[in-house]
Amino acid sequence: MILAEWPRRIAALGQFRVDDPLAPVLATHDEHHLRTVLRARSGEEIVVTDGRGSWSLCEVGDVGLHRVSPVHLDPATIATTLYLAPLKGDRSEWAVAKATEVGVSRIVPLVCERLVVKFKGEVGDKIVARWRRIAAETAGQCRRTFDLVVDEPVRVGDVPVNVAVTDFDGDPDWRGVTAVAIGPEGGWAPGEWTDERRRVVLGPTVLRGETAGVLAAALLAFGAGGWGFTIDGGTMGNDVSNT
Repeated sequence: MILAEWPRRIAALGQFRVDDPLAPVLATHDEHHLRTVLRARSGEEIVVTDGRGSWSLCEVGDVGLHRVSPVHLDPATIATTLYLAPLKGDRSEWAVAKATEVGVSRIVPLVCERLVVKFKGEVGDKIVARWRRIAAETAGQCRRTFDLVVDEPVRVGDVPVNVAVTDFDGDPDWRGVTAVAIGPEGGWAPGEWTDERRRVVLGPTVLRGETAGVLAAALLAFGAGGWGFTIDGGTMGNDVSNT
C-alpha cells in the first residue's frame, strides 16, 4: 500500500474495476453508477484498479476519466482461503462481505452433510454468483486492490488434505494456517473429516455460522501479514491448492 496516497484513496468518490489502470475505461454499468447513482461531477477523484494490485487515481471528466497519478502496485500478501458452508438467509452474504473487507484471498463454497440450504443446480449457481457480486462491490468500498476469488463449490471429500477445520476440540494455535473450513449451522457430521485432519478452535463459546466465518477470516488475514504483522513470525502455508 502506498501510504502517502491513502488519504486520497479514502476520500475518493469510489473505486472501480478496470482492465488497465494506466488507460482506464469504465464498464457501461460502472459508468452509469458513477454518473447517475453517485452523481459524480467533473474534477472529482475516483480510484481504479485491475484487481491484481495495480491502481491509480483518476479525475472524472465530462467524458471519460483522466488519470492524475502514476499506476501503483500494492504488495501481495500470503494467499488465504476460507471454505464456507452456505448459511440460511443472507447470513452467508454478510460473511462474504466481511471476509472481503479483512483481506482473505479466496472463498470456496463448501458442500457438507448437514447443509440446510438448498445448494444444487440453478439455485447453487445463483448463490455463487451473488457471492461474487458482493465480493466485487465490497472490494471497491474498502479500497481493496486484489480481487477476492469465489471459487466453484467443492464437497468435503475434495478439500485438499492440508486444509484445517474448525472444531471445539481443536488447537488454539493458528500458526501456519492459511486455509480453513467452517461448518454449517448444525456443525460437522460425525466422521465427516478424517482423524488426521488438522483442527483449530475459534474460542470458548458457540458461534453463529456467519460469526465463525468472519472470525476465521480475520485470523487468516492477520496471520498472513495482511495487516502489517504476523502471528509470532510463524510460517504460513497449509493449503496445497495455493502452491
